[in-house]
Amino acid sequence: MSQHEPARTPICPVCRKATAEEFRPFCSRRCADIDLNRWFSGVYAVPMKDDEDEDGASPSSEER
Repeated sequence: MSQHEPARTPICPVCRKATAEEFRPFCSRRCADIDLNRWFSGVYAVPMKDDEDEDGASPSSEER
């Protein structure tokens, strides 16, 4: 960071308010709970391809 850039205040990823040290990276317990619920409900799920094995090999037609 150069001398001419102002210091950035971290913002809450849920409501975009300034974060609180106690709940970082969120601003409140409410926003932390909203984020946790998003994880539990699958909003943040990582997409997967079913047609590839863990090593990247395609399954043979015999395995299906």
